Amino acid sequence: MGYFAHETAVIDEGCTIGEGTKVWHFSHLMTGCVLGQNCNLGQNVVVSPNVVLGNNVKVQNNVSIYTGVTCEDDVFLGPSMVFTNVTNPRSAVNRRGQYEKTVVGKGASIGANATVVCGHNIGSYAFIGAGSVVTKDIPKYALVVGNPARQIGWMSEFGHRLEFDADGFAICPESGEKYQLMDGLVKKLS
Repeated sequence: MGYFAHETAVIDEGCTIGEGTKVWHFSHLMTGCVLGQNCNLGQNVVVSPNVVLGNNVKVQNNVSIYTGVTCEDDVFLGPSMVFTNVTNPRSAVNRRGQYEKTVVGKGASIGANATVVCGHNIGSYAFIGAGSVVTKDIPKYALVVGNPARQIGWMSEFGHRLEFDADGFAICPESGEKYQLMDGLVKKLS
């Protein structure tokens, strides 16, 4: 089998689950979802059909990941955060097959109780503050907070706020990696 599933977890036929992945209490994986290696899904997590999670994705308790969502490697989804997949839901109108796509880039973190409105992508290593409501695309390394989410800074790949000097350079205090801010975008220098 290569992965762990708690006895209360429900795993439908047709799921792909990577080696070393853990699925905890009362979680439900639906047909056609794909989970990479070494993922950790907390209790009461729902992964809908055709959702793709990369390697080492951490999903905290009470998160539902709906069809249309892709999370790249090393993504963190905080407790009770929410994805949507239909812009204009109505109970009496069937919009199955009209799900909008959302991609969460490598290494991004989404805080507890945040909401990501469908059709908006989150750049690699972006940091979405707890309780934020994402209503537009978020650039790589951006730090956003609030409702609607607004950018207040930049984050390193190690999750530290970057302070740029007058020349547009910053150093992560933990990793020592250097970043450059140019034309409103951040990149890590090799």
